[in-house]
Amino acid sequence: MSPKKKTGKWQCIEKCGACCRLAPNERQEAIAALSQPDQAEYMAMVANDGWCKHFNKVSKKCMIYEQRPSFCKVSNLTSLFRVEKNQFDAFAINCCKEQIISIYGPKSQQLKVFKETCSTN
Repeated sequence: MSPKKKTGKWQCIEKCGACCRLAPNERQEAIAALSQPDQAEYMAMVANDGWCKHFNKVSKKCMIYEQRPSFCKVSNLTSLFRVEKNQFDAFAINCCKEQIISIYGPKSQQLKVFKETCSTN
């Protein structure tokens, strides 16, 4: 029997913002999980370049963080994707890793920091 892969506790990292890449053609699963009103709000947030219009690409910070929509809160993944609360960390870590790799690449500093922060393999 092989040892279980270590899964850490999910934590957002600074100066990443991979989740702020909202391009609808790249995020179809996320959009499908939203209600119709949330889908409309999501689409209204997409800038011409596919990034959220509230994401500052220089500082890599959300300009409306305290007032961001509920679908921007990672803690809401459990209800959006019907994930059991005890599976939240593994699910969120996997989602973030996939998004970071798709935006910044598998050898990016963001992925390295994320893995170190969440103690993932």
